[in-house]
Amino acid sequence: MAASDAIKLTSLSSKGGCGCKIGPADLSQVLRSLPASVPNPDLLVGLDTSDDAGVYRLTDEMALVQTVDFFTPIVDDPYAFGQIAAANAISDIYAMGGKPLTVLNIVAFPISTLDKSILADILRGAADKVNEAGATLVGGHSIDDKEPKFGLAVTGLVHPDKVRTNAGAKPGDRLILTKPIGVGIMTTSIKKDALTPEEIERVTRVMATLNKTAAETMQAYDVHACTDVTGFGLMGHALEMAKGSGVGVKIRHKDVPVLPRVRELAEQGFVPGGTKNNFAHVEKDIDFPAELDQIGRYILCDAVTSGGLLIAVAAPQADELLQSLISAGVEASLIGETTEAHPGRIVVE
Repeated sequence: MAASDAIKLTSLSSKGGCGCKIGPADLSQVLRSLPASVPNPDLLVGLDTSDDAGVYRLTDEMALVQTVDFFTPIVDDPYAFGQIAAANAISDIYAMGGKPLTVLNIVAFPISTLDKSILADILRGAADKVNEAGATLVGGHSIDDKEPKFGLAVTGLVHPDKVRTNAGAKPGDRLILTKPIGVGIMTTSIKKDALTPEEIERVTRVMATLNKTAAETMQAYDVHACTDVTGFGLMGHALEMAKGSGVGVKIRHKDVPVLPRVRELAEQGFVPGGTKNNFAHVEKDIDFPAELDQIGRYILCDAVTSGGLLIAVAAPQADELLQSLISAGVEASLIGETTEAHPGRIVVE
């Protein structure tokens, strides 16, 4: 039996993946206490709109995109955990319209109590995903910690005029989502041994898939805004887009792609705390239809790890972009649109 088969990684943490994030309500209170940043004309994207990464202009032709993301195990397989953590961190670069360039590993690991081969497998999974992204590992930092954690700091490049933010959506844009949701409920079910091996493989494949193809495909279209859907859930990230862009957002809940069995599992009680926190934070800014029950609302707010891109594209190009994504193998769906009405709010239909 391999060392990695003898330990259930998800049992070593009370939370997993992006569900580990400090909740949006608590985080906003902390960030409000920070001193105001010194204005810098070369800082193109900073803290103002809760975007996916920072963007700093180097020249008229080049800007740096910087992000960092790490979390506790989301699956039990170490290699898959490394892949997912890397794909999740790199996704922020893609969401900004950038190309990942270099990465640094961030490691916390109980080196005296877990077999070193487990850490080696985590790093190998991440390295393979970094190579797939065309980026280069340049180093990292590790600490001895009783609770395993892993992630990446990623630097990318983008042309200053081609930065995609979560604050550029225009009324009438169509919204495309490039991965199904329900990941938080599914991975909570992994911790409770409630999934089949086939179901674990399905959700693992979704999380480990890079947003590279989706990001490269959208470059040819009139995309006004983009964000990746992660710990704050589809509703949380869509609300950030609505508030940052000054538009209203309509979501057709029946068009939102959801992983199989998510509702059944949620009804059995496998709704993570992060998902409930997300709902509590956004519900005042969302108009839900009466026919959508609490489970359905939780699903829309589910804390995602390594989710898809939420793309706001000009309406005349939406169908063509959607078909291009699908033809490229992306699990894309048209889920709604932006409006002039109700700026900074979401209407679920």
